[in-house]
Amino acid sequence: MSGIRVSNLRGETAGSSPIFPDGVVVTGVTTSTSFSGNLTGNVTGNVTGNISGTTGSFSGNVSVGGTLSQEDVTNIDSVGVVTARGGIRIGVGQSVSSVSGIITYYGDGSQLTGLESGVHNFVASGNIDNGKTVVINTDGTVGIVTITTDTTPSAGTPVVFESAAVFWTAVAYIGNSKVVVAYSDGGNSYRGTAVVGTVSGTSISFGTPVTFDSNAINTTSAIYDSTNDKVVIAYSNGSDSNKGTCVVGTVSGTSISFGTPVVFDNSNLSFVSATYDSTNSKAVIAYRDTPDGYKGKAIVGTVSGTSISFGSVAVYESANQTTDVAATYDSTNQKVVIAYANNSKGKAVVGTVSGTSISFGTAVEFQDDTTTQSSATYDSTNGKIVIAYRHNDSSNHGTAIIGTVSGTSISFGTAVVFNAAATDQISATYDSNIGKVVIAYGDEGNSTYKAGTAIVGTVSGTSISFGSEVVFENANTDYIRTAFDSANNQIVIVYDDNGNSSYGTAVVFSAVVQTINLTATNYIGIAAEAISDGATGKITVVGGVNTGQTGLTTARTHYVQNDGSLSTSAGSPSVVAGTAISASELLVWKS
Repeated sequence: MSGIRVSNLRGETAGSSPIFPDGVVVTGVTTSTSFSGNLTGNVTGNVTGNISGTTGSFSGNVSVGGTLSQEDVTNIDSVGVVTARGGIRIGVGQSVSSVSGIITYYGDGSQLTGLESGVHNFVASGNIDNGKTVVINTDGTVGIVTITTDTTPSAGTPVVFESAAVFWTAVAYIGNSKVVVAYSDGGNSYRGTAVVGTVSGTSISFGTPVTFDSNAINTTSAIYDSTNDKVVIAYSNGSDSNKGTCVVGTVSGTSISFGTPVVFDNSNLSFVSATYDSTNSKAVIAYRDTPDGYKGKAIVGTVSGTSISFGSVAVYESANQTTDVAATYDSTNQKVVIAYANNSKGKAVVGTVSGTSISFGTAVEFQDDTTTQSSATYDSTNGKIVIAYRHNDSSNHGTAIIGTVSGTSISFGTAVVFNAAATDQISATYDSNIGKVVIAYGDEGNSTYKAGTAIVGTVSGTSISFGSEVVFENANTDYIRTAFDSANNQIVIVYDDNGNSSYGTAVVFSAVVQTINLTATNYIGIAAEAISDGATGKITVVGGVNTGQTGLTTARTHYVQNDGSLSTSAGSPSVVAGTAISASELLVWKS
């Protein structure tokens, strides 16, 4: 092998380069101001000029210390991770999206802006307006919260609460879908007994009966003291000269316990009827004092713990022969109204509670001939007193009349017949859900028995009209009493069923049948935009903020109502919609 040492190699002519047909092998350093053609092998060191070519392939790493710029690159396809230390900028109108699968972001997201969180797309079943509460259906679609009403009254299946004959029944609604039924237990020496009932849908179940007075009792009335969360039962003690007696009960779950009975009048009483003055938090008991010329009297009671104390007795009717006493409370005018019969004529009087006493205006006659079986209730929608009674001089027809309280007096419209047959055991109550009165009674004109019947009345001005009768018990019924369950919007009717050994029985009566699509679990959120039936649209779900609201109370939890509206009070069922962060914004969350 030989070598050659020269300082320059030049081509044959000036300006030309020498040609090496078989190639050149350089074991040292090659320095060139430019390079043309293919390059194979390793290149090390710094490249200070430009490298241009049609393709390039690198099996190892490529490091660029400065800026790598290329404006005409259409796509960068990386099978691994692309790391950008200084940020990635995307042109206007362009986006980041996945070819398939999910894009996952790692980090706390604190610097992300313009993102729409807490929103999900759903297909609408029916038209949905922006800002409406929605539920998810079983097929995955969503629809607005709705309530539909069937105005045909109906009764559920009767349920026995006492497997013995009962007398002098009374019932009071105490909230939380519960009622307390008080009665004289014919299967236990007619002792004073009470039981707690729980309404569920169109049915009712009962706990274990509890004795509140070991003596025989009669003429029973029950009310709920909402201030003290107590049941007050007033009655006459049949084993102790029919003295006026009262006892306070406390409900726990499906049971009830009682304090010691308190005598409020040592005389022989009958026709006891109690009402609750919610303004003054007082129990008012009206009754007839038999030894004292059958006068009508009343007394005010104050509950404290498990006991009750009384003020002085007041007379509301000094004439003889007071019967069929029925008391109710006009919450608008804050007055007690007592309906009764005196010398067989129907009368009513307005009472005003002050402290532990009550005073009365002048009694007003609403029926100038024989009336019995009086029952009274207050229609808070129309601000009227409704008195239902048996008109004895009109073939004992079931009759109702509307009273209007003004100051310490009351005036009446024209009486209306609701049952053109002999009517007995009348009890009226007010359904605040639909703003109507429900009257339950025994219809002696129904075949050969006194069937348990109910009817719905609508007050208009100083008159009342009625729908069709509904039979809730196809047998003789006595001691009918009613109460309205505002949680379930149902009427509870208690009675003794003569067709079943006079057993104590209860039935749930629906003045209207309502179908609600809201449950405790299917609320999904609030529409973030208007969505047409069958279209896909945005729903603000848990964690999102809905801005389509008005009139919210800031910093308060709001609940979904059965009609889809929002309120700071829980509905039935209780469904949390979220918390208002302004009058128009609701942070959606669920309990």
